[in-house]
Amino acid sequence: MRQGGFRAEDIDTSRPHPARIYDYLLGGKDNYEVDQRAGDELAAVAPEVRMGLRANRAFLRRAVRHVVGSGVRQILDIGTGLPTSPNVHEIAHEVAPDVRVAYVDNDPIVKVHGDALLSRSGSTSIVLADLRDPRSIVDHPDVRRVIDFDEPVALLLVAVVHFLTDAENPDRIVATLRDALPAGSFLVLSHATDDFADRSDAQAVYNKATATLNLRSRAEIERFFTGFQLVEPGLAQVPFWRPDGPPPAGSEEIGFYGGVARRTG
Repeated sequence: MRQGGFRAEDIDTSRPHPARIYDYLLGGKDNYEVDQRAGDELAAVAPEVRMGLRANRAFLRRAVRHVVGSGVRQILDIGTGLPTSPNVHEIAHEVAPDVRVAYVDNDPIVKVHGDALLSRSGSTSIVLADLRDPRSIVDHPDVRRVIDFDEPVALLLVAVVHFLTDAENPDRIVATLRDALPAGSFLVLSHATDDFADRSDAQAVYNKATATLNLRSRAEIERFFTGFQLVEPGLAQVPFWRPDGPPPAGSEEIGFYGGVARRTG
């Protein structure tokens, strides 16, 4: 049986998928036993992981409000994951109801759920594509239907680039996406790190998944913002990026950096 342009048997349920692991750790129900086992293993070796994922989602909400408040009216969200309320378009529409959002993920289950939840108003789309092939995303007709690359775009790469290995050349991938954006566009990026604790055991959990976890240092993550100007406070642990309240106890242990930057040329 085909769903959303793919066959049900195309869904790999033999290995955990990062989107479904995250869904499980955030309390969602769109995951399989293999994802639940991986999530439990991850929480056992990195006890702050659930707090970190919640902090990452909170960073996403603040960052989306910032870029929309700065005048951007279209968002390209790559590696969107399974829908978690509020979704990006819901956050954006609280600030400006005319924002258009194109979601991209490589998990067919994400697309199925996105198709079921997104409106058919033309202001949103959900595309099955892979960050490893950035041109296919930029050129995809369902992305182009929503996103006008002649106008500023907010590119969201939230908790996804760390699933690219160095051999896959993530600098080139991010640069390809950057070069498709006009001046006035934004990059919103968060990325896992082991700057604050040894997380080799957490990486081992992802060795059995459909994508490995590739932890990077602050300096390595900052390179992804080449060609952009970071807004204050620069690259920071996600709970400390423009918090709208006191960060919860233990936030200094969270191994996620996040930043927002504007393309000026």
